[in-house]
Amino acid sequence: MSLSIRNQIPGTVASVTPGEVMATVKVRLAGGQEITAAITREAVRELGIEEGSAVRTLIKSTEVALATGAVEGLSIRNRIPGTVTEVATGGAMAGVKVAVAGGELTAAITRDAAEDLGLAAGTEVTALIKSTEIALAAS
Repeated sequence: MSLSIRNQIPGTVASVTPGEVMATVKVRLAGGQEITAAITREAVRELGIEEGSAVRTLIKSTEVALATGAVEGLSIRNRIPGTVTEVATGGAMAGVKVAVAGGELTAAITRDAAEDLGLAAGTEVTALIKSTEIALAAS
């Protein structure tokens, strides 16, 4: 199945912590970083997700925020360091490609934000992604 979601990073389930309706799933990505997804228990069951399962993390580019400085005091669990490789700006928006260990992320942010942050190839950033904005696909 082909998807329009730009960010599709393979990984292996490290743990599943079920709650009443939702579960948190920690996935170790190909580059060694760990990412947390919050998905329904029903999805965990239907996809057969368990420790050791191969999955793909699916993250819409509009759900990736970028920071250029220290990140503290945030509830966002997923903080992935990387380096900007490309910035493509349009009238209102910018597409920013970020090299991360084991892959690449694309962030769609406003042009103003890209300019305010001074983003250019070589800029060190941290990609911030809420766990509720990460979908999982069984591999």
